[in-house]
Amino acid sequence: MDEPTADAEGKDEPKAADGENPPQGPPAPDDESRTGGAGGNKWLRRTRRTVLAALLLILLPTLTAETALYINHTGDIAPGTHTRNRDAIWLGHAWVDGRKKDADVTALARQLDTTGIRDLYVHAGPLEHDGTLPESSYPRARWFIDAVHEEMPGIRVQAWLGDVLATESPDGMRLERPETRAAVVGSTRQILAAGFDGVHFDLEPLHSDDGDYLTLLDALHRVTSAQNAPLSVAAHQIDPLPGFHSFWGTTTGHPKWWSQKFFGQVARRVDQIAVMSYDTMQPLESTYGGYVAQQTSLALEVTPPTTDLLMGLPFFHENRFGHWAHAETVPAAVRGVRLGLSRTDADRRNFGVALYVDFAATADDWTAYRVAWVNKP
Repeated sequence: MDEPTADAEGKDEPKAADGENPPQGPPAPDDESRTGGAGGNKWLRRTRRTVLAALLLILLPTLTAETALYINHTGDIAPGTHTRNRDAIWLGHAWVDGRKKDADVTALARQLDTTGIRDLYVHAGPLEHDGTLPESSYPRARWFIDAVHEEMPGIRVQAWLGDVLATESPDGMRLERPETRAAVVGSTRQILAAGFDGVHFDLEPLHSDDGDYLTLLDALHRVTSAQNAPLSVAAHQIDPLPGFHSFWGTTTGHPKWWSQKFFGQVARRVDQIAVMSYDTMQPLESTYGGYVAQQTSLALEVTPPTTDLLMGLPFFHENRFGHWAHAETVPAAVRGVRLGLSRTDADRRNFGVALYVDFAATADDWTAYRVAWVNKP
């Protein structure tokens, strides 16, 4: 109801000098006029409630998930969950392009002494988009392989081959083309003929349920098995929730995760699978460790006992979306690995960790790996 006017109370309005009523100015602003009246207040309240509800819909599941990961980082670790001497490390291209010398190999041998590292994934690519590999990419490979075999008996040198897939952009390797897959198989024969002990593939971004990739792995394994060489792959992380890769792919255009089923299909086709368990978007050491524990358990559940399962450790330090150096630390990762191993298959022999990457590692990274996983200070 409007407030009564002076006329309604029976009082005369003031007159102007000419006897006319003065012009009426705009009324003084009040709360309702500033917000569009009572309807404006209702609109603001409705908007605030909608925004609050949307924030809760976003934040509550996130807070619930992060709390679960925090809890997953707690608990007891089973005795003996240390290195099985099947660990690996990714090495940069400098080891095969002429930049490294004999003294560097000697220093590497000292660095690896008393660790559990058995495999070196040395970058010998990248592959061309058509699957071929120029021999000029690894001119000093034979020197490095021979030097490692001499100074580090028992350590295997695998060629790390990778490329960008045309899954999220028009440029890159297309695994759906039979001629491309045949060329990758030919490059594998070529790299084994160069003296490498095995081959390690890292093709990204590789979407879950890619049947062409499985077909390629079948063809590759026939070649490597015939030469008694290990076939190894770098693997995406597993859905933290069932079907999460589909949701994330629809939302962002980058699925990122694999289904657990697809991970198992890949693991059954190779001799060694290394999970890239970093770049996880986790904000805290505790939640990152809990995430790694979850990933370790999920991977153990579907990896055959005859396949080497390796969990990646972050031997690099960057701050960007998806990776926070203060959260993704070696101690947190190792604790997560040991918790997952303890809960799922504490006695698994074909198990280890893979260190990414040699040229970014610090002394503290190596110390944390030795103390927490190798169990040697």
